[in-house]
Amino acid sequence: MSQQIRRVLVRSLDDITIEQVPAPVPGSGELLVRTAVVGVCGSDTHAAAGHHPFIELPYRPGHEAVGVVAGAGEGVEEFAPGDRVIVEPNLYCGTCTQCRSGRYNICQELKVFGCQTPGAMADLFTIAADRVHRVPDSMSDIEAALVEPLATPVHAVAKAGDLTGRTVAVLGAGPIGLLTLVAARHAGAARIAVTDLLEAKRDRALRLGATAALPADAHDLAGKVHSALGGPADVVFDCVAREQSMAQAVDLVAKGGHIVVVGVGAAGTTPIRLDLVQDREIRIEGTLMYTAEDYRTAIRLISSGAVDAGEIVTATYDLADAGQAFASALDPAHAKVLVTGADA
Repeated sequence: MSQQIRRVLVRSLDDITIEQVPAPVPGSGELLVRTAVVGVCGSDTHAAAGHHPFIELPYRPGHEAVGVVAGAGEGVEEFAPGDRVIVEPNLYCGTCTQCRSGRYNICQELKVFGCQTPGAMADLFTIAADRVHRVPDSMSDIEAALVEPLATPVHAVAKAGDLTGRTVAVLGAGPIGLLTLVAARHAGAARIAVTDLLEAKRDRALRLGATAALPADAHDLAGKVHSALGGPADVVFDCVAREQSMAQAVDLVAKGGHIVVVGVGAAGTTPIRLDLVQDREIRIEGTLMYTAEDYRTAIRLISSGAVDAGEIVTATYDLADAGQAFASALDPAHAKVLVTGADA
């Protein structure tokens, strides 16, 4: 009889269970990995609520994953049992125009491990050996669990171009907004204003280096942000991606400025003042996931001490308590919530 393992199954926010399934066996070119730590992402809670435009219920989560190699399939020589690894979860075809140009994060056939395929919120999982990065010896598992969520802001900041000496507004101080603040600071932004509805999140942004942190529903928000930055923002990162935040982004950004949409918007239409976009020559750009270079940058930033994991990670739960982890991830008091496996 084959070994059984635990794996989290999400049918809805109110129906998150542990299923017993046969232990996976690595195929050619694959690793067998024992889960150490997995993050609960905003995409996970959106999906569980039925609001994510690209994740169908039920699903088996776990794309922000750190683990320990437990075995390998045929042809894998670069990793050995005991190696610690971080998953880079974008699964791409390698043959479409985007993949051939190096932009595999927007592959024509893109799937995401732990979103469209079963993920790492389990005792064991298998993944292609070319979809993981080695964890530096100096980095803890908790720090390593922040590499994936940091890589998204690193990619978004790179899309904005050289930020040296420029002013930035970050809309939303959830985990991605806070990590966008960190990435923008270390890309050389001169002044950064962060907005959020919750005071606790604004306080966290200030501790992480924001020049100012303002209520997202403040009267004359644009005036307050412009005052904090010394004028309109050169770049606005919208980490909320809702109708109100996009309207604010257009109000906050300078003429000729750049709006980068980082948050995952809900399916449907989001009205935008196209007259102002046209009149002010505002550039609006989406950003999706990351590439290996963004991962390497995120690993360097975390290794350098640029990210205060204690400010970002606010709760951890055992795999058996995954439902509670999802509930805590929805609690505004928390930033990043982690689920730990047997090797944590």
